[in-house]
Amino acid sequence: MMKNLVFLGAPGAGKGTQAKRISEKYGIPHISTGDILRANIKEGTELGKLAKSYIDKGLLVPDEVIVKVMDARLKEADCKNGYLLDGFPRTIEQAKALDKITNVTLAINIAVDSDAVVARIAGRRMCVCGESYHVSTHPSDVCDKCGAKLYQRDDDKEETVKARLEVYEKQTAPLIEYYSAKGVLKDVDGMKDVAEVTDEIIKVIDGNR
Repeated sequence: MMKNLVFLGAPGAGKGTQAKRISEKYGIPHISTGDILRANIKEGTELGKLAKSYIDKGLLVPDEVIVKVMDARLKEADCKNGYLLDGFPRTIEQAKALDKITNVTLAINIAVDSDAVVARIAGRRMCVCGESYHVSTHPSDVCDKCGAKLYQRDDDKEETVKARLEVYEKQTAPLIEYYSAKGVLKDVDGMKDVAEVTDEIIKVIDGNR
């Protein structure tokens, strides 16, 4: 069966972490709009500059920009046996646009507590080498891997996280009902241990839950 998956959940729910694990298990590409946009921001492309002006304020990048990016990505050869979307769609309009491009077979909602999300994201620290840490388990501001000084992304700052959560509740949370009405939504408890959440997701995908 084709595995066209969409991961839903508030910012900080662990979608990226789980997406990487599930992508590896099933051999399908993990497509993150955040990663695509951050790459453009780093390269200084016009799309990157435009996206950064919205992201730094905790706002969503306009639909027409995201839809064009995703349409092109889903046409690439590695998506022929399925894909896993992380961070898209984020609005009902995007979901409807996605329906015109492809057929979503399963939407998995990773449910978490809002206060826990703020603590989880605001405590995240990044390194230029690609490693990421959390202040609760790594109080040092130096990377263990390369020794570089860690930094906090602008969109990980507490005030920005709270703004992102407000945007999520207004614009993205309605997708839960949207996919539920289509009969393809499944919920998993994102407050559990990372490995336990992965196991739950696998059960859902394999039809064992």
